[in-house]
Amino acid sequence: MEKQAKVFHKLKKKFTKKLVLLALDFDKRMRMEVDILDYAMGKVLFMKCEDGRWRLVALLSKSFNETEWSYEICDKKILAVIRGLEN
Repeated sequence: MEKQAKVFHKLKKKFTKKLVLLALDFDKRMRMEVDILDYAMGKVLFMKCEDGRWRLVALLSKSFNETEWSYEICDKKILAVIRGLEN
């Protein structure tokens, strides 16, 4: 149990030390990634920083309603992109 506690505290330090989400800067390049499951979709928005790294700016997850559950995979993917662009 001591090993798990050490790992937990190490991760806790890393997450609380550095900024996880950055403030959005519309003058920088953005990249959006979406993913879907049978019942939900998710979006992640990244921004390219001065050091050349892509950093996390925003997250979105949303469940599909009963009608959307019956959509084909490609339609769910398109819906995820549209919702990602709307938010």
